[in-house]
Amino acid sequence: MAKHHSEISLSEVHNSVDTTAPNKSRWRRILAFFGPAYLVSVGYMDPGNWATDLAGGSQFGYSLLWVLVMSNIMALLLQSLSARLGIVRNRDLAQANRETYPKKVNFALYILAEIAIAATDLAEILGMAIGLQLLTGMPLIYGVMITALDTFLLIMLQRLGMRKLEAFIIGLIFIIAMSFLIQIVVAKPDASEVVSGLVPHIENDTALYIAIGIIGATVMPHNLYLHSALVQTRKFNRDDASIKKALKLNFIDSAVALNMALLVNAAILILAAAVFYKTGRSDVGEIKQAYELLPQHLGSSFAAKLFAVALIAAGQSSTITGTLAGQIVMEGYLRLRINPIVRRLITRLIAIVPAALVILINGEEDVDSLLIFSQVVLSMQLGFAIIPLIHFVSDKKTMGKFVIKPWVKVSAWLITVVLVYLNARLIVEQAMDFFNTPGNLISKALIILGAIGFVILLLYTTIYPLQKKKSAQKITIHDTPKNLELSPVQRYGKIAITLDFGELDEKVINHALAQGTPDSTYLLIHITESVAAGANFGESVDDETLSDQQYLNAYVQQLKAKGYQAEGKLGFGNTVDSIARIINESDVELLVIGAHGHRGIKDLIYGETINQLRHLIKAPVLIVPAKTEL
Repeated sequence: MAKHHSEISLSEVHNSVDTTAPNKSRWRRILAFFGPAYLVSVGYMDPGNWATDLAGGSQFGYSLLWVLVMSNIMALLLQSLSARLGIVRNRDLAQANRETYPKKVNFALYILAEIAIAATDLAEILGMAIGLQLLTGMPLIYGVMITALDTFLLIMLQRLGMRKLEAFIIGLIFIIAMSFLIQIVVAKPDASEVVSGLVPHIENDTALYIAIGIIGATVMPHNLYLHSALVQTRKFNRDDASIKKALKLNFIDSAVALNMALLVNAAILILAAAVFYKTGRSDVGEIKQAYELLPQHLGSSFAAKLFAVALIAAGQSSTITGTLAGQIVMEGYLRLRINPIVRRLITRLIAIVPAALVILINGEEDVDSLLIFSQVVLSMQLGFAIIPLIHFVSDKKTMGKFVIKPWVKVSAWLITVVLVYLNARLIVEQAMDFFNTPGNLISKALIILGAIGFVILLLYTTIYPLQKKKSAQKITIHDTPKNLELSPVQRYGKIAITLDFGELDEKVINHALAQGTPDSTYLLIHITESVAAGANFGESVDDETLSDQQYLNAYVQQLKAKGYQAEGKLGFGNTVDSIARIINESDVELLVIGAHGHRGIKDLIYGETINQLRHLIKAPVLIVPAKTEL
């Protein structure tokens, strides 16, 4: 965990995709801009959207297709504003919030953003678990536990680079799209009836309720944080012409990616309409129910299997982007970075625990209600992402000539009012069902207090930037550099050297000698890892312990023969703890240690000794990589 770090968003991949390389053709430089929106688009086709699409298609046929189109237009406008913020100001939404709002408000916005990400992750977990159950027949609780393993997939993808990660996500989107394309071909919907669904009309109050659900679940708050950071992975010149070009190409990227998401959602609704509505099954609104009925109506179990495969792909792709969003909000709001593995595990556990408890206590029947609950939670957070975003891209002082035009600003505020109203209506209707039940007075009182606080915070985030009481401040991740008083550190008197009796030992020892003086003492350390030595903490006389002692003595004698003061020390048991104990007990002033350069899964197998060790000792650490030339 680190408090001070680079102020750039997603610093490990910031500007990692070069769009200016002169050795690339013009088309390759243009194509280098495409990719971020595809990572964003998976949030628009995640398992949380499937239930509303299924319900809309099974109950009202193709008549709500226009709602999907309208919601996609809203999403495209808002995501383009998010991309604009990142491209023009080099700020993600979390960083911009930190610059603008007071600390307490920022902390509240951070908590809400984390809740939104956990709710998103909950929907992905349930979607993947249901998909695994449908495909393999395993109990749902096992599927929930298996989803924790995708942490290791994310680790591998992050190490491969941004373009590989984007390619993997695009591959999953392709699987989803092809799965539904095949199902649509089998279902054979009537083209003229499908087109008629693009004409806006609402049949009744139930249709209105489902339409609200479709629109309310469209724009995900974490996607606005995500997009503003992902566009900064592209390296381009900062002149006005290059920024204008970046804005144009990223808009095209967003339009293509979000329209793909629209086609997937439309395919789900069309499939439900063609298979269920046309056969009189207007009661299908659950994912498992749809899967079970598909073979009966399509005459093929293969199409149902594709449905499950698409569900797994949707869950997997969305959970990867959710982790990136979590990293963005934590670094942007708190200036805090933690290991991505730890970050992923924390987010995943926050989502797994409630899912597992609901399944264990109430059984698998309540899973769909938990899925709906995750969408309600997301609905509550949306205004706190959209409203600040519109303020930021409307500020001419910070956006300059790239400030949004008046008609875009009016459209954005109109969309915000619609989305906040629809989401609030959904929440109120859900709450009224609870308030109509007797008892639970304390819970009802807490809900009322929470609602009041919710409204106050929403109004504050809306009004505060208009007052301009606080001018925008540049994020200062680092403290202001002070004038240096240079007094070089004296050469070290006692230097510890860790050895493994391998090829790296020579380099490590030579680097250590360069840090000392003729009077320095060199402490050579090796940790014996035999089972017997580890169990007896050195009392064992097994072959490995004896040979290790001989090798260590040989090194010590070689150093003494060259005129150096040297001594050896064997350690036993846990490698990290043993080295730390010897260092701290021996008053060592510097530790020199070799790094073999393990990556990926090898880090998990061999451990990350250096990373753990540096937190346990007070002495400075000099790391000698395996490929270092002397």
